Amino acid sequence: MKNWFKNIGPGPLVAAAFIGPGTVTVCTLAGVAFGYQLLWAMVLSVVATIVLQEMAARLGIVSQRGLSEVIRTEINVPVLRVLAILLILSAVVIGNAAYEAGNISGGVLGLETLMVAPKLTVGAFSFNVLSIVIGTIAFGLLYLGNYKVLEKVLVFLVILMSLAFLVTAVITGPDVMVILKGALVPSFPENSLLTVIGLVGTTVVPYNLFLHASLVKEKWHSKQDLKYARKDTVVAVTLGGLVSMSIIVSAAAIQATDISSAADLAKGLEPLFGRFAKYFLASGLFAAGITSAITAPLAAAYVANGCLGLGANMRSWKFRGVWMVVLLMGIVFSSLGIKPIEIIKFAQVTNGILLPIIAVFLIWIMNKSSVLGVYKNSLGQNIFGFVIILISILLSLASLNKVFGLNLF
Repeated sequence: MKNWFKNIGPGPLVAAAFIGPGTVTVCTLAGVAFGYQLLWAMVLSVVATIVLQEMAARLGIVSQRGLSEVIRTEINVPVLRVLAILLILSAVVIGNAAYEAGNISGGVLGLETLMVAPKLTVGAFSFNVLSIVIGTIAFGLLYLGNYKVLEKVLVFLVILMSLAFLVTAVITGPDVMVILKGALVPSFPENSLLTVIGLVGTTVVPYNLFLHASLVKEKWHSKQDLKYARKDTVVAVTLGGLVSMSIIVSAAAIQATDISSAADLAKGLEPLFGRFAKYFLASGLFAAGITSAITAPLAAAYVANGCLGLGANMRSWKFRGVWMVVLLMGIVFSSLGIKPIEIIKFAQVTNGILLPIIAVFLIWIMNKSSVLGVYKNSLGQNIFGFVIILISILLSLASLNKVFGLNLF
């Protein structure tokens, strides 16, 4: 057991990244609207995420380079290289800056469920103090530039988040057989398609592929460590999937139809299952918000530095400069209550387009002997990969449909 904990690596950070306030909200809405019927979509998401994240981790350990670095060096056509870099920078760096406000606001929502949020008035502006507190915590951990400290803190927060949501689900007393049916038997209730796509899209996250490939280099340096990376990935992503499923199960216990966020869910559980349910869920939402508030700027910094060939030293000012800008935007937008709608729409579009493109790039690279040698993809891994590409194309179309109202579905 001691050896297993010693070899816990970036997996929990990846889980922390995809279980943010957005995931919590989508899972809450899925549970309220469709009960346990869409649990199978989370099972599908977990399998797809494990397959892609294992590839990213393998690439990082074998090549000792991040995914954005490999894409930049392996695309030999200058025009395609520039287009790929611009798309990646737009989606991940600008996108994460837009979503960062939501990450911090999610953590604040968790705290506000338990306490009154103090306000700080400066001139004509009123700041939410809790947003500033969460942003300051994230700033301190990122500024240290110490991977081991960051890993330990995020592992603790992921464990807290996991226990909070799992205990909340158990408190609701769900029917295990009905849960198994929902998880193993695919069904499409009326008007559920976009929710299904949302569940997959909030779990199979493009920026996590970049984050994972970069972080494994901080933890492992030998090809013999691949076995630890695989185990770390499978355990962490599976746990993340169980957390998401727990949120769906918890939400399914609420009969009200006016639930629109996890904060509403926390308040809705209190009269049914006692005040402790509210505390558990609020703690989970806080942990989900703060972990994503840390990992989103970190991923943006790795991607920007890899795309521009600036190196990936966590303590360099070029690296710190990127995450500082992303974090600062999140703190300002969150503390002032500003919702950067147009930027978020732009981020949704670019992320929707990016996922299938990055999946194609990843599988192309994972089949290059010049990069991976004997560690390149097997036939089975390629088949899984191509199925995921088809799913990601559907996600891309759904993202465009949602933003522009194209009536594709």
